[in-house]
Order: sequence, then structure tokens, then C-alpha cells
Amino acid sequence: MIKHKVVYANKDIWFNLKYKQVKNFNLSVKPDQSIHISVPKGTPLEDIEHFITSKGHWILQKLNKFDLTTSLENTEKDYVSGETFKYLGRQYRLKIIESNDKESVELKNNYIIIHVKKKDKKKRKQNILNEWFKKSAHSVFSKVLDETYQLVEHMVKPKPKLEIKLMTKRWGSCLKSKHTVLLNTELIKAPKHCIAYVALHELIHFSHRNHDAKFYELLTVLMPDWKERKAILDEEVVRFI
Repeated sequence: MIKHKVVYANKDIWFNLKYKQVKNFNLSVKPDQSIHISVPKGTPLEDIEHFITSKGHWILQKLNKFDLTTSLENTEKDYVSGETFKYLGRQYRLKIIESNDKESVELKNNYIIIHVKKKDKKKRKQNILNEWFKKSAHSVFSKVLDETYQLVEHMVKPKPKLEIKLMTKRWGSCLKSKHTVLLNTELIKAPKHCIAYVALHELIHFSHRNHDAKFYELLTVLMPDWKERKAILDEEVVRFI
């Protein structure tokens, strides 16, 4: 991967350039504010720079959005009423209710409600909520994997097992040796149709190991809007891979 720069509106735009066996320019702006473009082999650099410049306004908008989002989401949570948390693509406000009953979490209207014995115990509230997210992730991911597996059942047998794990480098992984699909717990923040994209992506890896033309051809046939789903993950879910 090669790094280059163009200047747009008196701002330096650095981008990572990769030549691939593709037909079109593929441009993406990541939440870590890195800019990536893949282009057909042999494309003149001046054509690439012109394309980047033509997308300058859009790129700067994305960079600004991610800057604001990252600053907001990276703020340490206090686990107090009024804070927001993302769940299945929606923002929910946190409500803390002190109760002597069993400690629990419930989703009600636009709120994630934590019932806890002592409202001032931050670590306890954090643990309760994280356990709820993990339990919800396992339930939601299992259903999504069941549904998505139907698309590849004729080529992947038997149905892979599911594992979930908090990861910082990727959304999911195909563990062929264990015949398992591993999904990032953080995906519980994403809409279900985006989770389905990641599940399908990993399922296809059981028959197509590499991200080659055949892999993407099959992905497009089975899920024509996969790029839109991936874009939502890239743009709206904070823990980016």
C-alpha cells in the first residue's frame, strides 16, 4: 500500500493507494480518519489524484463526522442516567433505577434500564450492562447466523458453530479448523442487516479463502447491497475494524 497526498480547500488529504484486480475506483474513509482507495492496475497517478480531489468535499465531511463521533464515543462512560449507548443500530438513553429486587437490564421504549441495588457502584453497573450486551449478542447473532446460513447451505456443510468475542482488529473471522464463525461482540451495536453481512462474509470464506474476484462475485450474488451494509458499519459503529 502506497501513501499519497492531494490538497483540497487548503487542506492536505493523505490517502492509502492500492492497485488491485478491480474495474472501478473504490474509495473509503475509515473512522480512524484514514483514507483508502483501490484502483485498477496501471491507472495513472494523476487520474487517481484528480478523482480524490473531486471527492474532496465528501472526504472532509466524513473526516469531520468521524472526528466528532470518536471524541464522543471515546469519552469514558459514568453509567449514569442520561448517557447514550448504541444497540442494534439505535441510540438508547441509560436509566438507572435503584432496587432491592434482582439486578437486571431491560429495554423499554428509548431506554436501556439498569435495575441495580446501589446506584453509585459504577463498576457494578458496567458489569451488569456488559453481561446483558454479551447475552443479547449471543441470542441475536445465533438467529442471524441461522438465517444467513440458508444462503450458503448448499456449499457449506454442516452449519458452522458460533463463537462471540470482543475484538479490536476485525468484525469477524472464519475459523475453518474449528468449523466456527467468530463474531465481534461489538456488532451488537450494529443493525441486524449489517450483522448479517458480516456473518455471510465469514460463511463464504469456508468455500473461498481469499478476497478474490470469485469471493466478491458470490457475495454480490447472495447479498447485492453488501457494500451499503458495510458502509453503515464503517460509518456508524464506533469500534471499527
